[in-house]
Amino acid sequence: MNNVLIAKERTDLRKSALHHLREKGNIPAVVYGRHEESKSIAVNNLDFLKVIKDVGRNGIISLDVNGNKENVILADYQLNPINRAVIHADFLHINLSTEVHAQVHVMLTGSSESVENGGVLQQALHELNIIAKPKEIPESIEVDITNIKINHAIKIGEIRKNYSNITINHSDDDVIVTVIASRVENASSEQLDEEKEVQATV
Repeated sequence: MNNVLIAKERTDLRKSALHHLREKGNIPAVVYGRHEESKSIAVNNLDFLKVIKDVGRNGIISLDVNGNKENVILADYQLNPINRAVIHADFLHINLSTEVHAQVHVMLTGSSESVENGGVLQQALHELNIIAKPKEIPESIEVDITNIKINHAIKIGEIRKNYSNITINHSDDDVIVTVIASRVENASSEQLDEEKEVQATV
């Protein structure tokens, strides 16, 4: 696994320079944190995508800025709203023994019988805010929906024990995912009830 990302420090911060950078296949970025001055840098777009694919969204990156390597994580990034290309990135200096804040993707696993039988799955939380040491940040937080029933929900409190090595910054009552009855099912039930009422009066 290659986690080294080459970066060059930027000195020309004009908007026209940013446009020129992107035209050449580079991404303007900033690296900050750990009581160090923030630095404006640029990284190659293809190299950036390859490293993120290798280490994951919250993986540790060895950022080589003009020959000096620094441990960082990808703190944030911006996408072009039209073509979804990365147009800016923020990197955060890290100490491997110090906890940091991170956003982690929620991955639903398993197969719900309730959904297969017509229930509608509604996911309220797609990312969770956590605190963890850099090496303990999970690539994703898995939520098993196998046993979820119609009109029931899976909440933060039910998964917290599975991730005891990190702090999940959400209330135990925050809903991650729920299954509701489909409108077609509801309409059919109402129609059936009406038919029964009619038959009872005949």
